[in-house]
Amino acid sequence: MGAEAEERPHGAAVVADGFGLKGPRGWAFREVSFRAGPGALMAIEGPSGSGRTCLLLALTGRMKAKEGTAEVGGLALPRKMAAVRRISALGQVPGVSELDPAFTVAEHLNERALLQRRYDGSVRTLLRRPAERRAISRARIEEALAAAGLDLAALPKGGRTSVRDLERLEALRLSIALALICRPRLLAVDDTDLKLSDADRAEAWALLRAVADSGTTVLAVCSEAPEGALRITTLDGAAEPKTSSVADGSTTVEGVGETAPGDSLDSKDPKGSKDSEDSEGSEGPEGPEDPKSSVPAPTRAKSTADGDVTEDSTEDTTEEGAADALAETGRA
Repeated sequence: MGAEAEERPHGAAVVADGFGLKGPRGWAFREVSFRAGPGALMAIEGPSGSGRTCLLLALTGRMKAKEGTAEVGGLALPRKMAAVRRISALGQVPGVSELDPAFTVAEHLNERALLQRRYDGSVRTLLRRPAERRAISRARIEEALAAAGLDLAALPKGGRTSVRDLERLEALRLSIALALICRPRLLAVDDTDLKLSDADRAEAWALLRAVADSGTTVLAVCSEAPEGALRITTLDGAAEPKTSSVADGSTTVEGVGETAPGDSLDSKDPKGSKDSEDSEGSEGPEGPEDPKSSVPAPTRAKSTADGDVTEDSTEDTTEEGAADALAETGRA
């Protein structure tokens, strides 16, 4: 009982201050600042191509940031990317963590449980008898399926149902279940509300909220954030950032730019940051970067005459575009 309690997930606090990522052809995002406590539901909101996935991968240790600072569970990024990957897990992320349409649901679950036992299990677990290890794997699978709300009996062929035959919401539930098998402190999901009806979208957010309520911090990319989520907005054009109250009563800024008044993060002058656009930031030991496909230029904040903060496109990198810099994908 005590050992099982120690294994229960506990969320990782996520803090970013002036966080930015630059690829060979420009910035994917920059000057992102927010603070989220353990067990928070965070929604990265914005149009496709605005750097949402890059931000998600950077915060989970899969991409190397070039400026600013961030911490996940007290682990500094980008210096401790490998450690952050060990406490985080990816749901669906196109091009990085995807379901194999040729696999059945049971094959996906068994493969993930086997990998979890082989690479992330403790020495004591590896020394247990095979039958005991299999029982532990089955228990983890059942726990993850229950948390993701995926009922195998309700599928057309049960666990033998191919991924290609799953509905969009069922595939989302499966990807979340696979991520939860390793009992992460941070769960990250891309394209949460893509191609979902209003009813399915409500179900998806209810699921992620339940995961967050159980103690696991959740970071989800979406086109429109739900009520009550900590909203981080990425935009292509100029827009005025808004504030959003979260469960712990703190106030955050929706968008790429400055923190809201009252936030404990130190404020910065976004105009002054133009002089450091080519700054490479802190380097980590994770190895060379692998550029991916380009995305539209990111947004950044600037101050208006009356003191309000608005967002503006990064003029110096518009012609170059923006590119992802994938440092390491790691295990999902």
